[in-house]
Amino acid sequence: MNTPVIDMHSHVGNEASNGMLDEADAYIRTMDTAGVDRAPVSCIFYGDVTRCNDTTAAFVAKNPDRFMGVAFVTPFYPEQAIAELERAFDVLGMVFLKVYPSYVRKPIDDDVYEPILQWCNDRSIIVKCHTEYMEGSNTYTDPSRFIDLAQTYKNIRWILAHSGNVREGQLRAVAAAQSSRNIYLETCSSWGDHGTIERLVEGAGEDRVLYGSDMPLMDARAQIGRIVTADISQEAKCRVLGLNAAELLGISV
Repeated sequence: MNTPVIDMHSHVGNEASNGMLDEADAYIRTMDTAGVDRAPVSCIFYGDVTRCNDTTAAFVAKNPDRFMGVAFVTPFYPEQAIAELERAFDVLGMVFLKVYPSYVRKPIDDDVYEPILQWCNDRSIIVKCHTEYMEGSNTYTDPSRFIDLAQTYKNIRWILAHSGNVREGQLRAVAAAQSSRNIYLETCSSWGDHGTIERLVEGAGEDRVLYGSDMPLMDARAQIGRIVTADISQEAKCRVLGLNAAELLGISV
């Protein structure tokens, strides 16, 4: 397929136990093999968010034509979060924000996130959040929580990473996307449920589904394979693989 490919879910930072190594050349080799043109990347593995964002910025600087920076903050240190957001976006040039409520052990719609989300809403920032839902598991990132959040923070463009993960979560993610035009679904998952890509595209619309790999935790080639072999139109495949992301990020391809 001749289409731009933008990977909206990639990680950097050294966490060897999960196969996470800060090696830009290895990333690019895999990206070239898979046909990925650009990858917004984030570091979420260190307790110090300043270190996380500096790690991301340093990684992007190695090849800014292929990588873009994604900021990370947590409400663990609320007095530092806003200052770090300002630094990440105004100084380091990050393109959107990643949050991970499972680390904080507070749901995404808890009041602890309000200052962060209000700042993002005021600046019309894209916010990507890990999402999952499985009966009997924690509900910190239940996709259903984003229905009210999208109405409260209407200027945020929300990306539901993993789209809820398993089928139960996927159905909730689709319902969330159907409730609001500012909710996007992202495809990477370690759950190879048959029909996932078709379900997301049919439910949310081909213009609001984004390709993600979760590199290097998962292989970009396998995650792209789920899309190029899906029973959706060629136009939908092009949109999911990169055109939607380019529009969302405001970049030319």
